[in-house]
Amino acid sequence: MSKYENLRLKEADIIPTFEVLEKILGKSFIAYEMFQDELSRFEIEQDWQYYNCGCKSWMAKGQYRWITKRGTDKEKVIYWLSIWDGYFKVVIWFLEKNRQEILKSNVTEETKKMIRGAKTFGKLMTFPLEFDITGADSPLNDIYTLIGCKKQLETE
Repeated sequence: MSKYENLRLKEADIIPTFEVLEKILGKSFIAYEMFQDELSRFEIEQDWQYYNCGCKSWMAKGQYRWITKRGTDKEKVIYWLSIWDGYFKVVIWFLEKNRQEILKSNVTEETKKMIRGAKTFGKLMTFPLEFDITGADSPLNDIYTLIGCKKQLETE
């Protein structure tokens, strides 16, 4: 069984419109709409692209764009979003040096356990926090808190 077996949006010519997403997500589409509604509060732009490497599917990246004091345009990827059979997944990558800071944030103990246990990868020493969103009772508030943390920590 492939780790991408339940991943959807694999056809490059089928653009992930709200109608397409509603059909795939089913009951969790309400949570997807709630998530989308919150993005403007964080000034996040979500951009869908088809990726040929690895998963070969459509994925969305949530980006924050700003202009520095010197007038330079900057952007930072805040999260990655993928669509699975009946749910969506949000992954937020943090720098290892920020682990203790995000542990101080106002997230649930379950999320803090995930933060403590997340393995670090690569030369940049980053770790992922991965959330499967199956409905409105999913950890959306923790995701919003972490999006705020990431935006603040990595765009200063």
